[in-house]
Amino acid sequence: MKVLILGGTGVISGAVVREASAAGAELTVVTRGTSSAGGTPPGVSFATGDIRTSSVVEDLLARENYDVAIDFLAFTPAHVAQDIEWFRNRVGQFVFISSASAYQTPPLRLPITESTPLRNPYWEYSRDKIACEDLLIEEYRESGFPVTVVRPSHTYDGSLVPIAGGWTAVELARSGRPVIVPDDGHSRWTLTHASDFARAFVQLLGRDDVAGDAFHITCEEAPTWREITEVLLAAAGAEAEIVQVPSAIVAAHDERMGASIAGDKANTRIFDNTKIRDIAPGWSAQIPWAEGAREIVEWHDADPSRRVTDERIARLLETVIAESRGL
Repeated sequence: MKVLILGGTGVISGAVVREASAAGAELTVVTRGTSSAGGTPPGVSFATGDIRTSSVVEDLLARENYDVAIDFLAFTPAHVAQDIEWFRNRVGQFVFISSASAYQTPPLRLPITESTPLRNPYWEYSRDKIACEDLLIEEYRESGFPVTVVRPSHTYDGSLVPIAGGWTAVELARSGRPVIVPDDGHSRWTLTHASDFARAFVQLLGRDDVAGDAFHITCEEAPTWREITEVLLAAAGAEAEIVQVPSAIVAAHDERMGASIAGDKANTRIFDNTKIRDIAPGWSAQIPWAEGAREIVEWHDADPSRRVTDERIARLLETVIAESRGL
């Protein structure tokens, strides 16, 4: 199976490249030249170029035929309109990477399934992903464009720190300074290791029976944000106060972080993975958060250059903590 991947060096896409390569797929990855934190297996072909400003995709399609195309870099309807133009009648399957944040926010029923409505009035990123899905499904209905939609939830590897403030918050905690959780910290959250995601994802590739369909792939462990933070700080050997900060205060000082919290992380997200298990029998997420937290700490501690403190983030955390304490 010949697979063309737009992206391929990110947290999710890098794991997919490694898993698909191990499964025997012949991969061509289009990248701007950055590398994956997890490394890239031998035998993967690379084409370098910015897909928005160069002819790299057209050049590849002129030379090769691909069974599957996957776009990890499509975030707006304009991006997927370009995908449709590139891949209509040229691939057997197109896989769009959407987001579980597109689901109804806050969800009115749990667990979330693929039939949960798509609606997120709080986060532009999610609304754009919904608009992308709408365009692709309309194209499937009208022309049979062979799209499969995949909605990851919060997916991580050793390089990605899920708590507010990222690795900066861990460094602050190691020095005894407080860190934050959104609102009361009791919303339950699903963290999925990228390798677990990839093992199920590759089983969707090359299948005719998933055209026009959508799947999420998530872990089913759902600790609270306070528990997530406590486990990570314990793995880092840090003891620090965990401060509850209202989402509105974060948004007032950092619109992007605030939208991510209000439009996603402040809401309990528990998922039913029955549908992907129908495609990948026997699959389940194998890496619990406690193990993932240790991996994150080990990855960062292995190289001093990874343990960077972002002073802007540090000041932001200090500001929102002080303001929340003054309520």
